[in-house]
Amino acid sequence: MTKLSCECGRSIRIFGEIPNPLEWKIISDSDFDRFQGAVDAEDVYRACISMFRCHGCGRLWVYWGGFEGTPVCYRPEG
Repeated sequence: MTKLSCECGRSIRIFGEIPNPLEWKIISDSDFDRFQGAVDAEDVYRACISMFRCHGCGRLWVYWGGFEGTPVCYRPEG
């Protein structure tokens, strides 16, 4: 799967351009703290969770279990 279909009808490209301007990385504060003093960005990257934001409606699509799982959608209030 290279695209995610948002509920608003837009497509979100999840693979392709690197770096992907639509992909955000999430890491908990406690997980981030493990990297204090580390300089290997690849280790930090692997510890992060991938999230995509739809530019049409602002929904956030989070792959909590990695790309093997189904993303969870969060819709902005208001």
